[in-house]
Amino acid sequence: MGRNRLFVRRRDGRIEIRLNEFARAMAKETFGAVVRAEREANHEWHNVLNGPIDPSSDHDDPVATLTRQNDMASNAELALVTVDEQFINDSEAWAWLSTFQVALRSIALAHALVDEESLERSDETLVSQVRAVQQFLFELAECL
Repeated sequence: MGRNRLFVRRRDGRIEIRLNEFARAMAKETFGAVVRAEREANHEWHNVLNGPIDPSSDHDDPVATLTRQNDMASNAELALVTVDEQFINDSEAWAWLSTFQVALRSIALAHALVDEESLERSDETLVSQVRAVQQFLFELAECL
């Protein structure tokens, strides 16, 4: 028997979102956290989102930084706006995927999760959050 998929590519090209109420609420909170972190300087993820891409450098090219911030904000906002939809198109799915990636990176850096062992030593709530975002990412990536 096949497993239940969270995201399914339909024949018409759209991606069906098969999240239950709890999973959809988790996705909404994740997308909202990325939007808030981008805007609020005191958010736990703000420095992670706005830090240099190259950790060995104290700064990024300002044009590259602005482009990255605009893309991140646009993707997170689009993901948040479409989180309650039953079907999304490829550009919306890309926004979801990008936002989940940003969230996972932010969670990992904010909690110093550098390997599987550090994750396993974390509290159960954090481990569940990371595993859920990973599952969203992997299953959505299979549709793209």
